Amino acid sequence: MSAEDDLRALADLCGVLPAYYDLNGGLHVAGPDTLRAMVAASGIDVSNDAAVAEALGALRHQIHDRWFPEEVIVEAGQGAPLQFGLGAVWHLHSDDADRVVAEGAPADYITLPPLAAGVYQMTASASGRTEHVTVIAAPRRLPDVGSVTGRDRHWGVNCALYGLRGDRGLGLGDYADLGHMAEIAGRRGASFVGINPIHTMGHSNVAAISPYSPSHRGFLNTTHIALDAIPGLEGAVDATPFAEVARAETVQYQAHKRAHNAALDTLFTRFQTEGAAEAVAAFDRYADTSDAALATFARFEALSEGLGDDWRAWPGEVPDPPQDRVRFHIWLQWVAEAQLAAAQDRARRAGMPLGLYLDLAVGPRRDGAEAWCERDAIAQGVSIGAPPDHLGPEGQNWDLAAFAPRKLRAQRYAPLRRILAQTMRHAGIIRIDHVLGLNRSFWVPDDGSPGAYMRQPFEALLAIIKIEAARHNCIVIGEDLGLVPDGFRETMHDAGFYGYSVLQYERGADDHLRDPSYGPAQVLSCFATHDTPTVAGFATARDVAWWERLGWIDADAAADLRARRAGDVAAWGDADGFAAQVTQRLAHAGAALVTVQLDDVLGLEEAQNLPGTVDEHPNWRRKYAPTLDTLEHHAPLHATAATMAAAGRGHSDKGYSDDH
Repeated sequence: MSAEDDLRALADLCGVLPAYYDLNGGLHVAGPDTLRAMVAASGIDVSNDAAVAEALGALRHQIHDRWFPEEVIVEAGQGAPLQFGLGAVWHLHSDDADRVVAEGAPADYITLPPLAAGVYQMTASASGRTEHVTVIAAPRRLPDVGSVTGRDRHWGVNCALYGLRGDRGLGLGDYADLGHMAEIAGRRGASFVGINPIHTMGHSNVAAISPYSPSHRGFLNTTHIALDAIPGLEGAVDATPFAEVARAETVQYQAHKRAHNAALDTLFTRFQTEGAAEAVAAFDRYADTSDAALATFARFEALSEGLGDDWRAWPGEVPDPPQDRVRFHIWLQWVAEAQLAAAQDRARRAGMPLGLYLDLAVGPRRDGAEAWCERDAIAQGVSIGAPPDHLGPEGQNWDLAAFAPRKLRAQRYAPLRRILAQTMRHAGIIRIDHVLGLNRSFWVPDDGSPGAYMRQPFEALLAIIKIEAARHNCIVIGEDLGLVPDGFRETMHDAGFYGYSVLQYERGADDHLRDPSYGPAQVLSCFATHDTPTVAGFATARDVAWWERLGWIDADAAADLRARRAGDVAAWGDADGFAAQVTQRLAHAGAALVTVQLDDVLGLEEAQNLPGTVDEHPNWRRKYAPTLDTLEHHAPLHATAATMAAAGRGHSDKGYSDDH
């Protein structure tokens, strides 16, 4: 074999796909530079041809020398005869409590008893040799809407948490505002309220603002802590430092975060000296019983206060941070967790059968906490991105860290399990952003070589999601836009995932917007998302105006797009009635779940985010004009609720009324 043959064979064993087809059917073959970068990202030395040959031989030996498989997946609650045994004595340990749950005497084949959903480690010994096998016991399907709620048709409202205006005037929506918004929507008959990701952005980082570029997905964004709702502390908070940011028309992230962080420091000191005894005791229990992952994360946050928020610039050996600062960051997570739980409780008490609909970002920033805390599972030297598609014709580099499949499997998927548990713990629904990444993930190498796809342990990842969803009785939506592999949606459907149907992307045989009443049931249907034009923006081609202004398209292309857009609007009625027609069609859609954006209820024209821009467009900065108190009596919201109730989507058989 030639050196390039060795490299391609090694890349294949590591899961690198040798080629892919783009949106237009063009074939892209991964070259040697791309293959080296992708394999190196998995932690394998490919610095020269000899290293490649040595790594290939070692990996082949590792694979072929095993007597038993590295991993097996079985259905929870069902006995499972395995296709191996070889007279081994075996013990099965639970991964969370490290206790023996099953064992067996030597036999030709091992048969597992019915297992509770979870991850286990089997130790099997035969002929003086011992091997370890990861056993994943997962439910056959994810929870479904009917079994969780007792109803098959629901609607909800999606909003930007940062843009909500409460009555406390601190310039950024918080967890208490989220609870208030859930009460408003719940009293109108909505079954859920959805928001963008609320993963931590990093306490010391005042520059990062996109919720889809978090620091760590396993912990909460403490900037959304309601300062006047700290457990164990009474009284209002001095709003003077927030006066200017509260008056601004857009969110002033940096100024708000500095004032908010200072207030949290003061409140932590007060909590330790004046906090109610019951709350202090609850926090002590939380801190004493928390797992090592929280301690590691809090250590990162404390270190970042002195060393900077980009760990890649830290010295090789970092000092021990002050323990009082580590405890402060544990306290912040305790407070955020308590407030998010309170928001979900308010949603449920308002009648919502699902409550919070939370979002799981595709990956963390490469300079942030997750990339540092989970270094042993993270691919190095690459970023998650996307090849050219309708969302990004030039392809995209998201500068996000990726889990390396071989490294993640070696940890029995523990980092992913923690992230899923955090996202599902206080949610009735979660949406997994770019769920295509469960099957294959597009990596963009740092060295400038073209990107390629890395194959993922698809069946194992599905099983892990099923386990956590069953544990939290949570519906799971997979955002499946983009280049979809053959059979992917069918597999996800069979596993119980709800698809993600964005109506402005879907067209019928006449090339106009498709009527959603004939669409599938196992989806969440919406007209717009945070990355698309709003209903009003679609009708006026506001996005096209931005593309033309930024020089992405010329005047002729813009004119063609505007004409196409006008035809879409005319097919559903006239421009004045388009928004009402969208609501009507969503209400009568075949989808079990439909959602409307608060932006569309308010008739806003500007989108939350314009993909491909950072500062050119006011991404993630727009505040809603009405206060939450005003929304209580907002006529368009009431009209939306009435339309949904008339279509049988209210969470009560009584339907919508002003007396909710």
